[in-house]
Amino acid sequence: MAQNPARRAALTDAAVDVLAEQGARGLTFRAVDARAGVPVGTASNYFAGRDDLLDQTARHIHHRLTPDPVIIGGLLRAPRDRALVTALMHDLVRRVEADRSGYLALLELRLEATRRPEMRARLTTTLREQLEANIAYHLDEGFPGDRETVVVLYLAMTGLLVEHLTLPGVLGADALPALVDTLVARTVPEA
Repeated sequence: MAQNPARRAALTDAAVDVLAEQGARGLTFRAVDARAGVPVGTASNYFAGRDDLLDQTARHIHHRLTPDPVIIGGLLRAPRDRALVTALMHDLVRRVEADRSGYLALLELRLEATRRPEMRARLTTTLREQLEANIAYHLDEGFPGDRETVVVLYLAMTGLLVEHLTLPGVLGADALPALVDTLVARTVPEA
């Protein structure tokens, strides 16, 4: 397998775009090569097979959606209360809106996992690790609420983001900020 990290990142970025635009069925090495603007056959030199490409793309999506340390650093200067959790959820929405393709690609991977048990197991592990890391971070940082609070917040935000990115007219784009505020207010206890 080829080891150029920059090329691998460019290929996984291209895979994210292909997934978001064409779905999992459109994700081929040839489509990734074309999207990345590299010679045909390049992606097959970097990934052992389609499953490897899907796995690495799933992990790469989480990397792309990682909070900006400067923004998070600024937010974390505030007291550990519901207002801070609200600000963090608004930052999450901002990041997802900025990388719409990344989140849509993750949705495509979820759908593909419903049809492929081996992929379901791997994606479940990846998403479970992310959720556990979020729970640990919430508790370690002293945010209000407990493990269950984080799980409910995760489920509510996931549903809100799916609705917003796939059918924004259902809730209305202007309603999103107020919905995030309401969601946090009803999920996270006061400090």
